Amino acid sequence: MATSQLQLHVAMYPWFAMGHISPFLHLANKLARRGHRISFFLPKRTKAKFEHLNLHPHLITLFPITIPQVDGLPSDAETTADVPFSLITHLMTAMDRTEHDIELLLLHLKPNVVLFDVTCWIPRLTRRLGIKSVQYIITSLTSAAYLESMERLCQEKNLDADELVHSPVGFPDSSFKLQAHEVRLLASFMKLELGSGVRLHDRISTGNRFSDAVGFKGCRELEGPYADYLETLFGKPFLLAGPVLPEPNTSTLDEKWAEWLAGFKPGSVIYCAFGSEWRMHRNQFKELLLGLELTGFPFLAALKAPIGFESVEAALPEGFNERVQGRGIVHGGWVQQTLILEHPSIGCFITHCGSGSSVEALLSKCQIVVLPNILDQIFNARMISSTLKAGVEVEKGEEDGLFTKESVCKAVKTVMDDESEVGREVRANHSKLRKLLLSKDLENTYIDSFVQKLQELVG
Repeated sequence: MATSQLQLHVAMYPWFAMGHISPFLHLANKLARRGHRISFFLPKRTKAKFEHLNLHPHLITLFPITIPQVDGLPSDAETTADVPFSLITHLMTAMDRTEHDIELLLLHLKPNVVLFDVTCWIPRLTRRLGIKSVQYIITSLTSAAYLESMERLCQEKNLDADELVHSPVGFPDSSFKLQAHEVRLLASFMKLELGSGVRLHDRISTGNRFSDAVGFKGCRELEGPYADYLETLFGKPFLLAGPVLPEPNTSTLDEKWAEWLAGFKPGSVIYCAFGSEWRMHRNQFKELLLGLELTGFPFLAALKAPIGFESVEAALPEGFNERVQGRGIVHGGWVQQTLILEHPSIGCFITHCGSGSSVEALLSKCQIVVLPNILDQIFNARMISSTLKAGVEVEKGEEDGLFTKESVCKAVKTVMDDESEVGREVRANHSKLRKLLLSKDLENTYIDSFVQKLQELVG
């Protein structure tokens, strides 16, 4: 069969985190739409949470994986959403212990290629079985380029990451600079063990060293120099899947939120959300809410209860509910984020810049304020605010990394002011990027190229 006509059978095994499983499944849908078959491995009970996202069940099969028991890991834990940060390493150990089960599945299914991210033993396993492997990374090209260059520099010069503030020599953007608290975070990240006594960064570097190809969810139109840089570093087939956008919504916004939002002028409401897992410290939770209050705009904040609290209500600043009654809501449960962002009343999105939320922010018509919490989010935030100049970042203390209610208010008012020079600039840049990302030609071109390179790989 000619390579261009080869129908692929792709197996996927993403890290047990909702923010990794979703983008893998979005890619699976794009591939299945082109007639390719997907075998998707994910935890047993988590399977039910993703069945509605499987748009091609005749081609995409979700295979349930039983999580092995690990000392210290709750018996019902399946994803990072089920455990505190301190236990995530045990979840990775459990994932490592699924190797035998994955081998049996691969022997039975006989796919052409396996896509994985942190299970660095996949390339060794697939090579023994005569199957190709691709390490598919859903974090930004910018963060991957920075971490890879930083790691290589530390190895060459015997440095610790916490000695480095400016970007390494050779990094595409020499002006890129981390704050002191971010350097400390980077240093701890590079030393972080994630399951079985293996550093997280070693998992990534082992995967890209031994896989047959490296793939990324990303596009050159947003991160071109970083794509070129990584392709040179890896020296093996390099696949870009493009933005891999979720399919358009077919559902409607819950009546509760639709009615509330309808009570405000178009483009006047602030929506603030930090993902399904991130929990803030109470002092920063308080500063964020007081900052929203200080803006004077109506707002909807969908946040997890801060650390040490059972509910958002128990952690609200004193008198807060009374002062914002009628114009502000703090909600501790799940919300339909993409549908909320599409509502005409939403004018500003304060986001933590997780991988999915970053794309959703750029696809929205509202203005973007970035407030990152952890490492990859920091790189995503800088890409949006500094490289693309399509949003504004909330200022934080250089040493302590803390923001204030005043810095939250300032960032929001800057992007919401279409008379200010910065407001006009980010509005114009965001509009151009949105049109680019929504171009069907852009995504189709990337997915078609991704498929072609997979076909060439399996030959």
